[in-house]
Amino acid sequence: MKPKSRFFWVALAGLAVLAGLFHAQLLTALGSYLVKNEPPQKADLVLVLAGGPSGRRILKAAELVRQGYAPKVLVSGAGPIYGLHECDLAIPFAVKAGYPESIFLHFEHEAHSTREEAHATVPELRRLGAKRVLLVTSDYHTRRSARVFRAAAPDITFFVVAAPDEYFTPDGWWHNREGCKIFVEHWAKTVADWFGI
Repeated sequence: MKPKSRFFWVALAGLAVLAGLFHAQLLTALGSYLVKNEPPQKADLVLVLAGGPSGRRILKAAELVRQGYAPKVLVSGAGPIYGLHECDLAIPFAVKAGYPESIFLHFEHEAHSTREEAHATVPELRRLGAKRVLLVTSDYHTRRSARVFRAAAPDITFFVVAAPDEYFTPDGWWHNREGCKIFVEHWAKTVADWFGI
């Protein structure tokens, strides 16, 4: 075996051993990159992004209002799904969980991506006079949504608040199939955003 070839195989074996020893740290770092959870601040409005069918996003947003961080929740409702927008389903879900219907603002749109959702909701935020907004989304979606919304509306200050997901945690997403699917999907979307796709 040639010395260069031998070095390659020894280096590759060394990398494999290191990857085996430190795989949990590497996977945790990759999962943690997706999450950008900021402490909630007093704001004019809470904006809860569409795409959270478990209800954790809307409940987190409603709880922020209950805690006094903002007076209302603008419920972003993509759709239609069987003739309904997501906000048509999310608001009654939160009301059933004990939150008053009066804190929710219903906002329908036809966006199919975070970027489209930003372009749909930012004019509504401006119309409502919101200068400081708590942006609530699933934890794995926080970093990307923060970047997209801040680029779409530099005149609005966004504080990104994570709603925990039942399948994805930065330090254990690889232990279940749904967590793996979320990880792959959101890393693909993150890379696509970097390239403006």
